[in-house]
Parts: sequence; structure tokens; C-alpha cells
Amino acid sequence: MELFYYRRLDVYKDAKLLAIAVNEILKRFPHEERFALTSQLQRASTSVMFNIAEGFGRYGIKERIHFLDIANGSLMETSSQIELAAEYHYITAEEQCALDNQILSIVKQLAGLRKSLLQSG
Repeated sequence: MELFYYRRLDVYKDAKLLAIAVNEILKRFPHEERFALTSQLQRASTSVMFNIAEGFGRYGIKERIHFLDIANGSLMETSSQIELAAEYHYITAEEQCALDNQILSIVKQLAGLRKSLLQSG
């Protein structure tokens, strides 16, 4: 049995998979990007799962929703950074599409979770 509720959430699991996928791609980025786009993309992609976890560590519904909103913002940041990585030819168009599809799926899950929390509160 999982000790922490947020780890049972599909959206959390999918956000974790996104962070792992991004991290794998970052290993191929040029060394000179280490403190620029690589760092930004790593922080934004991991922030999604971190904010879901933090939100579910809060007791109030408004606080939970607030952290889901932050997670959604981090997804948009990740998407824009992936777009730039594709423009720089650090990733292929196919990789961009696959990551964008992962992001879109998580966005939809967050929206559904947010709606569910609003209805329960």
C-alpha cells in the first residue's frame, strides 16, 4: 500500500513519466546549454509533479487547487521550452510531438482533478 495519497494519482504518475522523459532527452543537449535551457527545462518539468505532491499535502481545497494551477503553469513553461529546443534542433519534431502529447494529457487530467475538487468543496 502506498503511504502517500498523491502517489496513487494517475496525473502524478504521468507527470513523473514526463519528468523522466525530459531528463533523458536533456542528456543529449549541448554542454554549453547546461546552465541555460537544460536547467530551465529540468526545473519546469519536475515542478509539475512537485506541485501536485505539495498541493495534496495541504488540507484546504483552495490550496490544493492553487498548486494544481502552478503545476499547469509549469506544464506550459515546459511546452514552450520544448518548442525552443526543437527550434534549436536539440530534439526532433517527433520528440516534440510526443512530449506535447504527454503534456496535453496531463493538462486534461489536471483540469479534471481541479473540477472534481471544486465540486467537492
